[in-house]
Amino acid sequence: MGKPNRLFYESSPYLLKHAFNPVDWYPWGPEALAIAKAEDKPIFLSIGYNSCHWCTVMEHESFEDEGTAALMNSHFVSIKVDREERLDLDSIYMKAVVAMTGQGGWPMSVFLTPQGEPFYGGTYFPPTRRYNMPSFREVLLGVADAWAQDRSGVADQAGRLTGHLKAEFAASPIEGGMIPGAFAEEAVMKLAQSYDWQSGGWGRAPKFPQPMTIEFLLRRATRGDKMALDMAVHALDAMAKGGMYDAVGGGFARYSVDDHWLVPHFEKMLYDNAQLALVYLHGWLVTGKPHYRQVAEETLAFMMRELMHPDGGFYSSLDADSRDADGHLEEGAFYVWTVEEIAAALSPSEAAFVTAAYGVTAKGNFEGRTVLQRKLDDVALGAQFGMPEADVPARLDSVHALLLEARSHRTRPATDDKVLVSWNALALLAFSEAGRYLLSEKYQILAMRDAAFLLERVRSPEGRLLRSWRAGVPLHAAFLEDYAALTLALLSLYQTDPDPKWFAEAQKLADEMLALFGDEAGGFFDTGSDHEALLVRPKDLQDNATPCGNSLACAALLQLAAYTGETKYRAAAETALAATAPLLARYPTAFGNWLCADDFAAGPVREVAIVGEKGAARDALTALLWEAWRPRLVAAISEPEPAPNAPPLLRDRPLVGGAPTAYVCEGFVCQLPVNTLAAFRKRLWERG
Repeated sequence: MGKPNRLFYESSPYLLKHAFNPVDWYPWGPEALAIAKAEDKPIFLSIGYNSCHWCTVMEHESFEDEGTAALMNSHFVSIKVDREERLDLDSIYMKAVVAMTGQGGWPMSVFLTPQGEPFYGGTYFPPTRRYNMPSFREVLLGVADAWAQDRSGVADQAGRLTGHLKAEFAASPIEGGMIPGAFAEEAVMKLAQSYDWQSGGWGRAPKFPQPMTIEFLLRRATRGDKMALDMAVHALDAMAKGGMYDAVGGGFARYSVDDHWLVPHFEKMLYDNAQLALVYLHGWLVTGKPHYRQVAEETLAFMMRELMHPDGGFYSSLDADSRDADGHLEEGAFYVWTVEEIAAALSPSEAAFVTAAYGVTAKGNFEGRTVLQRKLDDVALGAQFGMPEADVPARLDSVHALLLEARSHRTRPATDDKVLVSWNALALLAFSEAGRYLLSEKYQILAMRDAAFLLERVRSPEGRLLRSWRAGVPLHAAFLEDYAALTLALLSLYQTDPDPKWFAEAQKLADEMLALFGDEAGGFFDTGSDHEALLVRPKDLQDNATPCGNSLACAALLQLAAYTGETKYRAAAETALAATAPLLARYPTAFGNWLCADDFAAGPVREVAIVGEKGAARDALTALLWEAWRPRLVAAISEPEPAPNAPPLLRDRPLVGGAPTAYVCEGFVCQLPVNTLAAFRKRLWERG
């Protein structure tokens, strides 16, 4: 190991991974930009993340190579960025790469002027010519020559790209607003037309799980839309068979490299698992299929076992690569099996059961080993082994536990142990809802611990929410998605644990969000008004693997409007929705969370207040409230005298006959209060 570079003093595991490269790396910041200007050198900006397989490949091939590093150090100021910490930089320069090449991805490789203007870029570059791509050294020499010999051409290209970026982020809202729900049926039809009814999901390989799209379909299913329900069920079934889903240890990989959800890209991300745990929970609540509940709980168990900080926050991801038995770093080595490994972990009868269930063969289905994906359903498996169908799940659970124990002795994939606010907020949502719908104190406690961790530890000394935390150090100003996701998660937690402090914190964050991120033209910028000045101020309206900040903000503000009756929240949400209205039906998989927010905006939204002394009678009303999933409902629960920081929804709600009482309202117009279970059930189901 040689001399460390400047990344040695960073906190991000991704940056630290490059701290001993011979490249004279800088983190993004004033020092690197000033040196580029002073030395009149172009900037090489490399953006990636810790669990990215091809980021690791490019590091080993190029950034650890002395000759390549010498070229970089001679001709460029090289900056390394963790995209998960700096969404702003990733958003800006990804749009530039897509404009230049027609596609994007990571590692992202962008060449900038000292002023930060992009003029050339791509993604992964190999060390020698292959894949119809130039070698990375050829790219370096070509860019260095252009900088030295054709500065005016570079400047022209940089100017054009910068103008394109400014136009991209300056999208204005649609004139005249929109009618909430107007595009929902058209969006369902568009999704059905592009749906893969054979293998499940949308699009061709690589296939991503699309939890926001499925969530929207489940919401439509609660309105009686059978086509939406059929798609949601088919997609959930297809992914739950295993392959991309880890049948042994629970949890989902990031995507499938094939059309059949068989071979995953083996990295496991917190955000995927949080969203998928929630959508499988909702799938169970809508359909009653017990396997969906099992997948949700196994995914939550994976997050608790492998991604949870001892104090309550959740880590970001697990690598795709891990060491095999011979110590070689291979993608997926931790997760795949041979016939011999299964035989060593199980009794002969158990091994026969597993190999039949998953079609395990000596040939394997992935580089000579097997990714476990169900081949026989419970009926066929029970018939083959002479056991009732109802006993098959328990038998599988038993052998999965034994395989998990055997797997625990392998070398684990590396963990990116930074805690990101928005991703943790998605986890908080999942654990919070699981706590109340599954009547689980364990999940509720974990949700409360995660909320306390984020509110107490990921802040600046002045109290400003920050983006990232690792090893006791919070860093980077929080983005719109952090504020919005945490607001939404705290509103969910308040409904699980009706302590008014959660509601008060949510409202405080929402008010800060409006002040810091609001755009007078409508919607929200991704960076706060107190953020460092960048080439452009990004404003992303498209949902990606995670919901975009604007769609999260819209969803959070709509809920706050229902709780408070304050028009500023509803107005800001509707203005944001108007900016995307025509795109919802045209590109529904790119606006899945927007469609969910739009579904809530279309209503009718139930506003439920339950007041009374805590005890069996109030608990019975609360249990009835959560016996079904009602995605267009907000609830507030309180003692007879609500706290000053409780939602306005609880004001002026007297008890009837001195007993715990429920109020069911729409638009702050309430029906007569009730305090019997039969009457409350009728109120909840009236008008759907």
